[in-house]
Amino acid sequence: MTVPAEQDEPRHDSPWQVFLIFLRLGCTSFGGPIAHLGYFRQAFVARRRWLDEQAYAELVALCQLLPGPTSSQVGMALGLGRAGGWGMLAAWLGFTLPSALLLILCALGLARYPQLADSGAVHGLKVFAVAVVAQAVSSMARTLCPDARRRFLALFTAGLALWLPGPGGQLVGLLLAALIGRLALPAPATPLGLSRQPGLSRRLGALALALFALPLVLLPAWAALAGAPGIALLDGVYRAGALVFGGGHVVLPLLQAVVVPAGLVSDAQVLTGYGLAQAVPGPLFSFAGYLGALVATVLPAWLNGLLWTALIFLPGALILLAVLPFWQTLRQHEGWQRTLVGLNAGVVGILLAALYDPVWTGAIHGLSDLILALVALGLLLRAKGSPLLVALFVVLATCLLNF
Repeated sequence: MTVPAEQDEPRHDSPWQVFLIFLRLGCTSFGGPIAHLGYFRQAFVARRRWLDEQAYAELVALCQLLPGPTSSQVGMALGLGRAGGWGMLAAWLGFTLPSALLLILCALGLARYPQLADSGAVHGLKVFAVAVVAQAVSSMARTLCPDARRRFLALFTAGLALWLPGPGGQLVGLLLAALIGRLALPAPATPLGLSRQPGLSRRLGALALALFALPLVLLPAWAALAGAPGIALLDGVYRAGALVFGGGHVVLPLLQAVVVPAGLVSDAQVLTGYGLAQAVPGPLFSFAGYLGALVATVLPAWLNGLLWTALIFLPGALILLAVLPFWQTLRQHEGWQRTLVGLNAGVVGILLAALYDPVWTGAIHGLSDLILALVALGLLLRAKGSPLLVALFVVLATCLLNF
């Protein structure tokens, strides 16, 4: 049922009003990035009429082409257009805080009571994560790898990521996929350009692009010269946020490669947190806050969780500000479009590799686990079941089987 649009809506809202609107969405938006875009359309196109259908579709198309969390970037752009820079910040805070705080609290609970990590409920979350990642691979493969060449490229990237585990193998795989896409794959149909853009100057866009690139150079150099493992971790988190193409699910293998090889967080803790991230509302990138709260640093655990949450979202916000003033020109660049085609196929491969290791190897220990994962996948794919309800079903069934 369509919600009637509000009448006499003012053209602008205060940042506080934007925050409250997005806070409500952050507390109720279950289902992952695609569902979030549906909630946003209902709230801002059908109900409040902040923009029309075409402008919203064009905004979604832009954010899908950029690295970072697509639904969160759409929310930031909506806040930016409604209340300026403070509105952009307010939209991000409102949409992100509920999930980030819930996941940080869960991490603090696991750290205080480590015996919970061996419970049937936690194992059920790991089994649920298998179904969620499998669903993401299936959905992304249909969209991003519709032909044989792109499917082969995805399999090649997956094999490379498994052969060279860690961030190095992932980065090499993505770079090769981007290069192959630029040289050998056809460009997609040119997407529509934004008909309504916030009033951003090209000078501001260039500054945002420089700020986006600067940490990618300075943080690893700082970590190497100072021998500071804490800075190396911050570099890994920022780099993960800058490399996520195709959807928030890809943040799992990128962050896993930052914390697990260093022995800071176990694969079991990563999978538990990923299962929890599916069961709470809001963006999947809040998973970084969960990991940040588990990693021992000089900061209190809760504060480090908030820092990692901000850091994982920062590159997506900066690249959005950088591209908006140049979008009309960039969208017509055929080489850029072909590069993105290859890069998106590589992203599917990275996620496929993660589905095997650590997701499958860390969760499926017997026939009952496999059956539960297949049932959960069927519910997510066929019945369009709520991720929260499916997670509760798998957790309950696992506890009963292990009773």
